[in-house]
Amino acid sequence: MVTPPQNSLVSQRFTSLLALHLFLPLLLAFQPPPPPHHQPVNVPSLVPHSPRPLTRSRFSAQTQLDFSTHCNSSCFRREHYDGREQLTEKLSFETLYSDGSRTLTTVDVEGEEDVEGAVGPFLHPLSTGWPRIQSRRKRVRRQIYGADGRFNIRGDNFLLDYPFSTAVRISTGCTGVLVSQRHVLTAAHCVHDGKDYVKGARKLRVGFLTPPSSNSTKAGQNSPKKHLVRWVRVKRTRVPKGWIQGPQEVSMDFDYALLELRWPHRRPFMRLSVAPSSEDLAGKRIHFSGFDSDRPGELVYRFCPVEDESNDLIYQHCDARPGASGSGVYGRVWDNTLERWERKVIGIFSGHQWLEIDGENRDYNVAVRFTPLKFAQICYWVHGNQLDCSQD
Repeated sequence: MVTPPQNSLVSQRFTSLLALHLFLPLLLAFQPPPPPHHQPVNVPSLVPHSPRPLTRSRFSAQTQLDFSTHCNSSCFRREHYDGREQLTEKLSFETLYSDGSRTLTTVDVEGEEDVEGAVGPFLHPLSTGWPRIQSRRKRVRRQIYGADGRFNIRGDNFLLDYPFSTAVRISTGCTGVLVSQRHVLTAAHCVHDGKDYVKGARKLRVGFLTPPSSNSTKAGQNSPKKHLVRWVRVKRTRVPKGWIQGPQEVSMDFDYALLELRWPHRRPFMRLSVAPSSEDLAGKRIHFSGFDSDRPGELVYRFCPVEDESNDLIYQHCDARPGASGSGVYGRVWDNTLERWERKVIGIFSGHQWLEIDGENRDYNVAVRFTPLKFAQICYWVHGNQLDCSQD
């Protein structure tokens, strides 16, 4: 019996997984709708005040692609917010313009009941108890958990098709996801270190993979042609105040930023959604594609089950390396308007977090969850009004 080459087995596995990824939505479309408890989320309204000018940015920070935080029992058991004033302070936001000027916009949340009901369904991180993983006393960073489960996306039929085509490069070394014809979501730490904007944010750009030209390789060469990157300048950047000047274990909850391009990109984009409980995700899984630094020039896709979740974070063991920060984390969410399962961005991949509780060490890769309030904030950034900011 002839044993197939190893690379052939890998290729077959990769093709099978991608086929499952692309055609599973068709299968899900024939499934019955979710149970009756799956109701639309009431999205609150953010009322912005007039922007206030700030001093120009110094762009003195260094980009930190390998973002890691530490959480002990104090932040583990902390209440989500200490009142309405703190909440509206964190939802205020800075806007950085391409000329280096910036403004601060404070906001109000419309209705006291909206504040109380828009945080999310969870009261404490990991409220269901420790996930089912073994305790580790030695602190070893685990961005790759066991066998590497990432897959390089190759071939125009995959790389330039939805949903992989919604992943874009950020010139500071991170990844982003297209969420409108002019807007890209990424991680806040890719453009701002909590004190100041990074040097690369002065002339921030977004990179789109494009097919190689027919004459980009010499005749007779068998090496595959590399995809080119078309860079587009960013017109303005918005960062939530919850990220700025906050302790890392708290500000990680707000590790997201929105980039507005100078020109429309005319590519498919992925719609946003309030992050449901993992119980309401198809397969209880999340997915994301990014430009991991250990695979230069390659788009890397991965998926994994949600280990647990808090008010603001999704804890998981999706394999990732620096450079994947800012990737759009998506799941298949039930769309009440279309009455079918749809891929939607429910968070942003942030980085790594240590949890030290009661003498036990746990480590996770972490994504920021889009709560109703965060959804309302990002939606306002995209549309400039609240009329278009409903869940569906």
